[in-house]
Amino acid sequence: MTLPADDRLIVALDVPNALAGLQLAGQLGDAVSFYKIGLGMLTGGGLALANELKDEHGKRIFLDMKLFDIGATVEAAVRGLAQFDIDFLTVHGDPHVVRAAREGAGGSDMKILAVTILTSLDRDDLDAALIQPGTPADLVVERAARAFEAGADGVIASPLEAAAIRALPEASGRLIVTPGVRPAGADSGDQKRIATPANAIADGADHIVVGRPIHLAPDPRAAAQAMVAELSSAQASRPNH
Repeated sequence: MTLPADDRLIVALDVPNALAGLQLAGQLGDAVSFYKIGLGMLTGGGLALANELKDEHGKRIFLDMKLFDIGATVEAAVRGLAQFDIDFLTVHGDPHVVRAAREGAGGSDMKILAVTILTSLDRDDLDAALIQPGTPADLVVERAARAFEAGADGVIASPLEAAAIRALPEASGRLIVTPGVRPAGADSGDQKRIATPANAIADGADHIVVGRPIHLAPDPRAAAQAMVAELSSAQASRPNH
């Protein structure tokens, strides 16, 4: 049985160029309705791919640029990107960056998502970057709260921090988007803070981002369908939800 696409699943088009992205989207067909296009695709026709998927195929688009710069530059960049009818755009979660992005987005429908701490980082990585003491989980929750206060529509965080972020008073009505999601038993790759799709949703995530477990699968469409089925399973139900 073919399940309808579920917007909670965002498939990362982590492939070399727009042609490969269109090919993967063609394989997935109506099994997937939401795609992430990241920085690695930018020089491979990423914006053109976003437009084609949006305008000709009716897909939703998450542009994962993780913008970081002085406020005026971030504001100008976001204002330009808002013209492309993007659904989600990421910026780093520093409050000055979030405020500038919010200004740049203006009255558009584009949601500004703040990156807390990358899911590929652990405490050793944070020490090397001279980030203040504290567990990654504690720092993620604090950065999320500050990003919400600065006007972020949502945050990017690992599934392991989703429940603590969802519990924040500032998180009411805001989005939590979680990369670092892997099916049970899958290779974790370069992600260090991971969970299954059902656990991520049960813990408060609104969307999960999945790349390699789908596009490297022998049958990407079947892999996406399995993810959609898991998102609708009893295990994905939130307590008191």
